[in-house]
Amino acid sequence: MFWISGGGGDSFAVATAGPKHNAGMTFPSPTIPAAGRAEVFLGYLDYFRETVLAKATSLPPDALRSSRLPSGWTPLELLKHLRYVELRWIAWGFEGSPVPSPWGDRQDDRWHVTPDETLAVLTAELRTQGAHTTAVVSRTDLDAVGAPGPRWDGADPATLERVLFHLVQEYARHAGHLDIVAELSGGPIGE
Repeated sequence: MFWISGGGGDSFAVATAGPKHNAGMTFPSPTIPAAGRAEVFLGYLDYFRETVLAKATSLPPDALRSSRLPSGWTPLELLKHLRYVELRWIAWGFEGSPVPSPWGDRQDDRWHVTPDETLAVLTAELRTQGAHTTAVVSRTDLDAVGAPGPRWDGADPATLERVLFHLVQEYARHAGHLDIVAELSGGPIGE
């Protein structure tokens, strides 16, 4: 179990007991007590982030830069995309921070990675982005409204809770996509 300081001075524990799946990550089952909604969101985000990373790590090196699906994306492109999704929604969107290239995961209207963007580099960047998200959630009330800015395309900014809900579905959806690629590549499937 580890402790996170929540917004408004509250602290909560993140449970580490329960069924282990991805690199020792505990699935944030609804049966595991949670101190609040922030803990639940962070538990699911951490779990799905580590699921995606475990799936990518399980793939043979040549499968990381090749596509197995008609849409053409590669596992490394997916990792970079998820890092930028989290950057766009938390830093650029919710916090209203200037981000030099919020769409840096795209080139010529598709995802891309450069030759020097390795699994190790993208894993470190994704985990760093996850740590930033955890820090923001730990000091911010879930009902807080995001800063106005270009991320919202003229619409009213969303609350942190809505942003986190979007991120959870994004990670869960892409974890499923990567599960298909792992199966097609002869790697492990499921949680």
